[in-house]
Amino acid sequence: MKIFGSRCVLLLVCLLTAAPGALGQSRHSVRTNDLEGTVLSVTAWRTDKKADPLKIDNLYLYENGIEQKIKAFAFDPSPSRIVLLVDNSQTLPADVEKLKRATMEFAYEIYDGDQLFVIAYDEKPEIIQEWTDDAAKLEKSLATFRKKGNPFLFDALDAAVSEVLLPLMPGTRKTAVVVIGDGLDRGSSTAFDKVLSDLQNYDVTVYALQLPDRTRGAYRRNQPKAGAVITQLTEGTGGAIFPIDDAQAAAKAICDELRKNRYLLSYSPVNSSSYDFRRVFLVADEGIKVRTKMAQPPNIK
Repeated sequence: MKIFGSRCVLLLVCLLTAAPGALGQSRHSVRTNDLEGTVLSVTAWRTDKKADPLKIDNLYLYENGIEQKIKAFAFDPSPSRIVLLVDNSQTLPADVEKLKRATMEFAYEIYDGDQLFVIAYDEKPEIIQEWTDDAAKLEKSLATFRKKGNPFLFDALDAAVSEVLLPLMPGTRKTAVVVIGDGLDRGSSTAFDKVLSDLQNYDVTVYALQLPDRTRGAYRRNQPKAGAVITQLTEGTGGAIFPIDDAQAAAKAICDELRKNRYLLSYSPVNSSSYDFRRVFLVADEGIKVRTKMAQPPNIK
């Protein structure tokens, strides 16, 4: 169901990193035949300053507490598709110019082949700019930013996944959503658990340029507090949180991470149910940091 607002054209078709030289298992393209079974997007980097490449033997994967055998692990040099999801609601503690500047930083930091898609949301998610790598085009489109209404964040995330990212799959694996806001939702018809489940199901990584919680941690019935929303979205999908006050450094870190520190890992689950959500836990040898999503959806067609 399309829920984008009428202000846009129709859609035609979610940690600072180390230097790249110390990473990759190899710099060849990911071989699809090596990635049979369950595939995870993994962010990995060295903290020990060694030049040794990362290998399968450095990693340990658990599903529901049971160790799994990793079948393949390969550096993913593919371009990124990044959706910038910008809170345009009336009470957000940031003016339009600050939101524009934070959004534009990504246009200056993306790599060759990367593309951005900008959605602004209040009570409707609205396409500001479809896929582009043109900074001048993006800057011109941001003139339609505004401050109005309440933040329906979960509806906007649902639309970003189902109407923007899902049409790119399965050919495009490296997808991310950057939430620029404080995590507050007031009125979405989409449940938070459903949004998080879909992000994990489609292996979409969520990052955040976080603003202070405008509710000051107020209790939210039937859903997490605003700050907890940001935490659960990022930690649950293998992403990270950055302060909006240093948007340039945040945009650089996110774009660098997606291009220089992303891998694909595959395994065939054993001793775990295919009919339930499965908790995923990935750890590495000392001197190596890794992040991935925290859960796998039921393996049911």
